[in-house]
Amino acid sequence: MIQNGLAQQNYPAGQANHQPVADTGAARFYSGVNTYVNPVLPGDHPDPTLLKVGDDFYHCGSSFHFNPYLPIYHSKDLVHWKVIGRVLTPSNTGMVTDRPGAGVWQGAITYFYGSYRIYFSSNGQWFAKASSPAGPWSAPVRVRENVRTGPLGYDNSIFVDDDGKPYMLIKNGQKVNRIQALGQDGQLTDTVINLDWMNAGLQYSWAEGPVMCKRNGYYYYFPAGDVSGGQYVLRSTTLTADSSKWERLGDFFKPITDPDNTFPRPNHISAPVQLADGTWWTIGQSYEKQGNDDWSGMGRQTSLYRVVWEGDRPWGEAPVSGPVVKPALDNNNTPWRSVHTDHFDSDSLGPWWHFLSQRAAAAYSLSQRKGWLRLSPDSAGAHLLQKETDHYYTAVTRVSVDARIPEAHGGIYLTNGKQSAFARLYYDQNNNPRIVLQLDTAIREMPCRKGKDVWLKLERQGHQLTGFFSADGKNWQQVGPPVSATSIDKAQPDFNSWVGTSVGLFAEKGPVDFWFFVCKDGFSRLPAVGSSNYYGIRKIKEGEETAVTNSTVNGGWLMISGVDFGTAGEAKAVEIVGRATKGGKLELFTDDLEVGRQIAVVQVKPGNNKLHTGSLRQVSGQHDLFIRFPAGTSGDVIIQNIRLLRAEK
Repeated sequence: MIQNGLAQQNYPAGQANHQPVADTGAARFYSGVNTYVNPVLPGDHPDPTLLKVGDDFYHCGSSFHFNPYLPIYHSKDLVHWKVIGRVLTPSNTGMVTDRPGAGVWQGAITYFYGSYRIYFSSNGQWFAKASSPAGPWSAPVRVRENVRTGPLGYDNSIFVDDDGKPYMLIKNGQKVNRIQALGQDGQLTDTVINLDWMNAGLQYSWAEGPVMCKRNGYYYYFPAGDVSGGQYVLRSTTLTADSSKWERLGDFFKPITDPDNTFPRPNHISAPVQLADGTWWTIGQSYEKQGNDDWSGMGRQTSLYRVVWEGDRPWGEAPVSGPVVKPALDNNNTPWRSVHTDHFDSDSLGPWWHFLSQRAAAAYSLSQRKGWLRLSPDSAGAHLLQKETDHYYTAVTRVSVDARIPEAHGGIYLTNGKQSAFARLYYDQNNNPRIVLQLDTAIREMPCRKGKDVWLKLERQGHQLTGFFSADGKNWQQVGPPVSATSIDKAQPDFNSWVGTSVGLFAEKGPVDFWFFVCKDGFSRLPAVGSSNYYGIRKIKEGEETAVTNSTVNGGWLMISGVDFGTAGEAKAVEIVGRATKGGKLELFTDDLEVGRQIAVVQVKPGNNKLHTGSLRQVSGQHDLFIRFPAGTSGDVIIQNIRLLRAEK
């Protein structure tokens, strides 16, 4: 049904408490992936901007000191996103202050006058151009300021009117909000539209990250409060400095009623976009926290929200903790956003990697030892990282250190944005060869043989980290008891230098080689509670752990993103830890429930906490893993974790 130009979708009843509706239209939610769970861009993705060009969507935001700067994401369905390129390399960024909390802000992606453009702030406003969002991007050009415009500030955005004329929404400090047109050359033109009256009383805190859209002849101006939250909206029938022509509509998001919601203060939205079916959508950032379970250290994570209209008044749907009906768009086989596996068998790094400084960006090689990544640190060390995306994973690498440089060491690295709280699992080959897990003052050590390659494994189970090592990558020894990562995960001083946690590799005091990096190792336990998307599922306590089960008689499903299945033929079976009263079949798929591939069927037999196994069709590489519960009694089949098994030799 179409009302006021907006397609009305049939949402499942009780989505806030994960209880799907059992009506004639509910079957599609169990048989296919027609819903999503926020965040769609997990991990550190601050200050999001969104561009729709035809059937394609592009996202960019602030990268701060992480470089190469300004990663560009692409999506076909607003739910599944992948990095397709980066705008600025360290070689052409002399204007960038290279330290935590500085770097490059804003990343406003836009398209006008036949070119894609990125406007960003770094000691002034700049822009770069490209014929494709994947690049290559031109060298940055400074946006010229003048007396009437004043300093151009940060977190600006670009609005393109119906006639194709672009405008910059200028934000500088707490009391400067202005609009000015842009010319063919990308520079400011015409006269300033002064909106400084908007936040003179600081009613919107910083009134930052302003974006605009247009509908039914109204211009909608959306200022954010500040980094801690708050999103507002004003409207006018004309672009004018006259305050009497602008109507303050108040809060943008509807009040939150879901007590389980973990993203309590969304803001800094992108300009809402309209789809072919008439629906409107936006993305926005928020820190993750519920009660004492604080994941603010992951940074500002980006969620997808539907925008509904009451007449000509826009409302962002309130955040919920459960499944939401996704936009009526098809995915193009893009996996869920997750940390990437890398075997370092290419001539260049994948665009998902970043460095913590410009110096570190020059401290790696993929050619000095073919098939390996070599980190060659200076006195500050060397790191290669990705944005952390999950609460449950097992990161694995193989480390090789030159025995002639006894002080050299390296391994797996997990750090907060300020790089002041971090965990390291590494091989130290000095006088007494050992494996070390270190986080603040907590140190776990185990002796190991010298002169051999070492496999390292860092297991994250919520806020707990456990280290392991191996001489062959198959038989593992634990490095003492777990350590708490709360100091990394919780809200950080100075807002964590405006960024979130990263996970990857490091080297110190000499070159270290890495054969691969896997973050979601399928041969280690994969807790079912660590799923990124699900439907018809609820969590229950099983002793000290949390398990999942189906919440209705229709069954249900869950998806664990980015699981690494190893090389071809390596995984032969799958093992599921769980229990059941009656039992039933669990179906496993890769990549999708309908167009994906069924790889296993596991018969769960009645009984408590049993191991249930099933043979696995040949699968390799990194995939999203779907597990579908059987229809039947709610709460019958309960699963705790999943693990792949290798063939016995």
